[in-house]
Amino acid sequence: MSVDIIKISPGFEEIMPEDYRDLVNNGSYGKGFSVSELGTFKELIEEHPLCAGCGLALSLRFILASLPDPEDTVIVGTTGCNSLAEAQVAIHNIHSIFGNQNAVATGLKRALEIRFPGRTKDVVVMAGDGGVGDIGLGTTMHSWLRGEKFTTIMFDNEAYANTGGQESGMSCEGTVLNMAPTGKKFPKIPLPEIARDAGCVYTAVVTPSNPKRLGKMVRQAILIARELGPSYIQIYCPCPTNYKFKPSESIKRAKEKEKDGSYPVREYFSPKAKEFVERLEKRVNETG
Repeated sequence: MSVDIIKISPGFEEIMPEDYRDLVNNGSYGKGFSVSELGTFKELIEEHPLCAGCGLALSLRFILASLPDPEDTVIVGTTGCNSLAEAQVAIHNIHSIFGNQNAVATGLKRALEIRFPGRTKDVVVMAGDGGVGDIGLGTTMHSWLRGEKFTTIMFDNEAYANTGGQESGMSCEGTVLNMAPTGKKFPKIPLPEIARDAGCVYTAVVTPSNPKRLGKMVRQAILIARELGPSYIQIYCPCPTNYKFKPSESIKRAKEKEKDGSYPVREYFSPKAKEFVERLEKRVNETG
């Protein structure tokens, strides 16, 4: 894939929005930036339509700044808050039918391997709790059971935030939401454990409260998936709009849920994945 794909066609520069021109000219695409350098480059159009304080938008920025090879990465998404922003990044992306993203990613990953032999092309699924854990759980699990070599990332805002804040399978038991006025009646789906048992060689649960930690997990997940098999990351994405807290309190809420144990950060490595990561870290230490 060529960086030329994102360049503005000659003659159209002046009529494109300034925000978009800035993304194309000064964005992270193909330049090897990292989470620690956020603010020195643009990875997402600032005028994206997500709500102020959106934990998903923040997490998406961290992910984009952590991709090992953004110029050789394709995002596969589906309906949800994430789909409103994924089209506003300088990276190839596909919007699939709701819940069908892992099936689309499977075909895409296989096709890219045939089309570009000897060259790594990363496919990364990014979807919400509805797309991954509810409507899309079937295609998600079967991609894991088959051992497909791509990463699945869930933006877990613990609700169907895109359609008004209804409960989802990832909402916590007892939570009062639209369509759950007396509180949700069953526990949060243990998707990290399901992912592990369904064949994911690396599984991580994290919040956006620590950008470097999140970035490291994303990078690990993608590199592991290239070599060994499916990986899964679940990111808590505080939703001020539907959970009725101030936009400025999103990070505080993420830290509180880590601290009180309601959203513990954790990782699972298969033995081969652990060995792979140790080799990577040794190589980094040796090269400085």
